[in-house]
Amino acid sequence: MTTTTNSLGALPPDSRERLMKLAREVSFPAGTRVFEEGSRADRFWIIQSGSVTLDLHVPGRRAAAVGTLGPGDLLGWSWLFPPYSWHLGAEAHVQVRAMEFDATLVRALCEADPVLGRAMFRSVGEIVASRLQSARTRLLDLYGPYGSGPRL
Repeated sequence: MTTTTNSLGALPPDSRERLMKLAREVSFPAGTRVFEEGSRADRFWIIQSGSVTLDLHVPGRRAAAVGTLGPGDLLGWSWLFPPYSWHLGAEAHVQVRAMEFDATLVRALCEADPVLGRAMFRSVGEIVASRLQSARTRLLDLYGPYGSGPRL
């Protein structure tokens, strides 16, 4: 499994091994909608190869791209928090290979093993926090009076 700061590689090795037993390899051809904003979040993926564009529905316009994920990245965190619906949409930018996890099984594993559950929540929480910080920086660059660069 490829790991980066955005993956679940920070899980303790025994927890990661137990989690990986629930994974199955999948692939998405370029242009495939992986999930739609607002639909049921019942799985998640760790991207092995390729890239996925995250987008946000904009009424009356084409969806706005808000991020891109690549190898080692966790695709999807909405499965962990009720009401278990996607906050964004996702589309395979190029051919994607990923490890897919059934959210119900992973949540049950987290409930049965509090150490793994705590590690999973911490890892996913860190990913969410990092992505929110990146989104904040992008918004400052786009809409801030001076961008996010140094002030003179």
